[in-house]
Amino acid sequence: MKVAILGSGNGALAMAFEWARAGHDIYMYDFPQFDKQIQAINAAGGIYSEGQMEGFQKVAYAGHDIALCLKDAPLVFAVGPAYSTEPFGKACAPYAEKGQTYVVCPSSCMGAILFKKSLGLDIEDHSIIVSDTSTLPYAVRIIADGKIAVYNRLGGGCLLATLPSSKNDEVYDLLKPVHPCMEKGKNIFQTCLQNANPMLHPCITTLNAARIEGPEDFFFYEEGVTPGVGRLLKAIDDERIAIGAALGLEIENDPHISIRQGYMTEENYDHAYATAPGFTGIHAQTQLDYRYYNEDAGFGLVLWVDLADRLGLEIPTIRAMLQIVSAIMGRDYKAEKARTLDTLGLADYPLEQLLQIL
Repeated sequence: MKVAILGSGNGALAMAFEWARAGHDIYMYDFPQFDKQIQAINAAGGIYSEGQMEGFQKVAYAGHDIALCLKDAPLVFAVGPAYSTEPFGKACAPYAEKGQTYVVCPSSCMGAILFKKSLGLDIEDHSIIVSDTSTLPYAVRIIADGKIAVYNRLGGGCLLATLPSSKNDEVYDLLKPVHPCMEKGKNIFQTCLQNANPMLHPCITTLNAARIEGPEDFFFYEEGVTPGVGRLLKAIDDERIAIGAALGLEIENDPHISIRQGYMTEENYDHAYATAPGFTGIHAQTQLDYRYYNEDAGFGLVLWVDLADRLGLEIPTIRAMLQIVSAIMGRDYKAEKARTLDTLGLADYPLEQLLQIL
């Protein structure tokens, strides 16, 4: 089967490697300004990997011709951060074909809805199926041009949801043979809320801001998560779970699902992160102007607050975290509305109706 991969970052290379290893023809696309890994893959003829996925896998095409990548491709993955979802969708719009299945991996805050909107489709138009996942199926880093190291190939806990939800079984059956970690989610709200990055990254970054802005190099989880940091993480996680409950969804606490995913071995919010096998050796970022704020607060926390506003739900810790991050960065993330029900085109839908549609 022809499989198109949009993106050339850590997750995209791992996705391309694994689907190639499963015997599929891989066509990779990224925008011309992101050419480094594309050229490296072309030079080698494929991707090298070490760690929990090892070897070399051929790639049929890597380049900047999206029409070529999408033509006759039954399955397309959009793999990238939250701010890549809309550009990828708009780039695909002229060439998308009826009957194709697109998977936004990971969800990046209800990414399937934004991707469908960016294709120019109504949320209830089912001519093209769009799914998303709660997280990447891997912990992976690019360690050299065209080469990745996979530190954790998830054993479970990667939720999948589809627009429409009636197609979820179909997409699940397509992905499960290659990604045994896949589990069926109830709907797009669940894949959004089960992604813990907005809970983790802004909190740990904020409580280690002086170290990040200073000359010190330290390990983000191993040294950055202390008992006090853990108590704040739990408070944020409890409120995230409460948002899910108000929507009729069961959201697993992060330590519990992280054990199932293979990241952690203990169910607590401090020692478990500091000693987690899946988080070992991850260095802290070198500046605050980084995706841990710009994506996980600017998109993720903003959307959680927007959902809570619609639900009339009190989430004081999440709101405070968003305000503090905004003050640190000298910008108002909530006012920017990078990801809200309004920007997703859903502002006019009552939540009860959205839950039925999704």
